[in-house]
Amino acid sequence: MTLSTSAEQFDADAGDDGEIAEAIAVHPVFANAPRSVGFNKLRKRLIRQVRQAITDFDMLKGQKRWLVGLSGGKDSYGMLALLLDLKWRGLLPVDLVACNLDQGQPNFPKRVLPDYLASIGVPHRIEYRDTYSVVTEKVPQGATYCSLCSRLRRGNLYRIAREEGCEALVLGHHREDILETFFMNFFHGGRLSAMPAKLLNDDGDLMVLRPLAYAAEEDLARFAAAMQFPIIPCDLCGSQDGLQRNAMKEMLAGIEAKMPGRKDAMLRALAHVDPSHLLDPKLFDFSSLSPTKDE
Repeated sequence: MTLSTSAEQFDADAGDDGEIAEAIAVHPVFANAPRSVGFNKLRKRLIRQVRQAITDFDMLKGQKRWLVGLSGGKDSYGMLALLLDLKWRGLLPVDLVACNLDQGQPNFPKRVLPDYLASIGVPHRIEYRDTYSVVTEKVPQGATYCSLCSRLRRGNLYRIAREEGCEALVLGHHREDILETFFMNFFHGGRLSAMPAKLLNDDGDLMVLRPLAYAAEEDLARFAAAMQFPIIPCDLCGSQDGLQRNAMKEMLAGIEAKMPGRKDAMLRALAHVDPSHLLDPKLFDFSSLSPTKDE
């Protein structure tokens, strides 16, 4: 998605009279944010959705320290800013440590993230692990690197979370990521499965949290453009063309264009499951069903 929205467009959203909203930016990450009504509405909507996800999935239960995965993309930047906003306001009683894993991709701009995080005063850790060489060696030519790359990245982030004394790894997956994953599993995996907003890792010692679960990708793109985050594109390895996920993204965009509001309806459907109206005997005891006869 192209981040084409500018800060000036948010000022235009305020109306013809140029009404400017009361300044509410307090954390340094918002020092240069637009002060328009349009931007403040967007920001408040995203904050509300993050708080709702945290509440619905009880993300704060037993949590004191979060490792926030920061890729340099619009979603993780936006997530960090929203979490910092909540923490600044006393609504998120956990310590935040931002972390970027430099995986050795060619032309990766190594100073962008540490310089940005230092400028806004966020505790952070930049870790170098050349997983790129591992992936390019093991994945056949012409195939995409994303699956193996993601697994290697996740394993390193788990390790770093333990080393930093964090109880949770926080990732920037949003509404569209969840829906795309659902349809990829539906069409290609033959199962009903998506990305959970809260997950216990296989070792049982870390939570994986997705506080952007209710947030729309379009809103996050507008937010990132207005905040002027120093975006690092996710095409450094050149393996992004022809992904199944792109096909799901296009399909969902087409459905939303023809029937606005369908994405939200689909997300609600994932939270309202009726096992007795599906076909999985492991989830519902169909064998126990029998008609009731009057004696």
